[in-house]
Amino acid sequence: MILHSKIQGTGSPLLILHGYFGMGDNWKSLANKFAETFEVHLIDQRNHGRSFHAYDFDYELLVEDLFKYIQHHNLEKVNLLGHSMGGKVAMLFSVTFPEFVDKLIVADISPKYYKPHHQQILAALNAVNFQIQNTRSKIEDTLKIYIKDRGILLFLLKNVYRKSKDTYAFRFNLESLTVNNSEVGAALPSYTEFDGETLFLSGENSNYITENEVDLIAEHFPNSKIITVKNAGHWLHAENPTQFYNEVISFLS
Repeated sequence: MILHSKIQGTGSPLLILHGYFGMGDNWKSLANKFAETFEVHLIDQRNHGRSFHAYDFDYELLVEDLFKYIQHHNLEKVNLLGHSMGGKVAMLFSVTFPEFVDKLIVADISPKYYKPHHQQILAALNAVNFQIQNTRSKIEDTLKIYIKDRGILLFLLKNVYRKSKDTYAFRFNLESLTVNNSEVGAALPSYTEFDGETLFLSGENSNYITENEVDLIAEHFPNSKIITVKNAGHWLHAENPTQFYNEVISFLS
């Protein structure tokens, strides 16, 4: 099965990989701008957005999905931009299939292992019973019990869609993401390297990339640089889209 995507613009391909619980649509505004220069592929990864659902979920499979996607679309060299979980996929793809990658951009994630930390979100999502919570406002009220951050709440609500006249559902495969949650923090395998040009973008108010990861990043990506996106946390592309866009465009050109 081939991943769902939205393709826009012309030029060299720029493939964008969203984070956990996300979808390509989250990048719509930036994609419109990138499409002035590049052929932008807004990809939904397995178990997310409009792509296929599967019980199995780990980075090797996500990389395999991306490889099949690239072959299906006859792409020879791509620029890869991945945020959070998507950044992990982009890193692993680049060390596995370096011949397909021109330049790599990793947004607010490093190659290290991250302890599972989405329990509160998963608890909130699993508390929703669409038979009972059968309106958008009821779904929101249930999620609000667990999630106090308005930004995260709205981000998750984007995944709610009308499955039939009377019922709603989540676009992501909640069962698989719950069972396989520990996979999301997996480290990039040791002794893997991509020597192509690489840009790491770190949110100024985020703790996903710290001083402790600088040497690890250099080991895996010897031709890389790290730039801080000001006044932004983990959702740096949404919180400071102007600097994010400018850094990406200047790196790719």
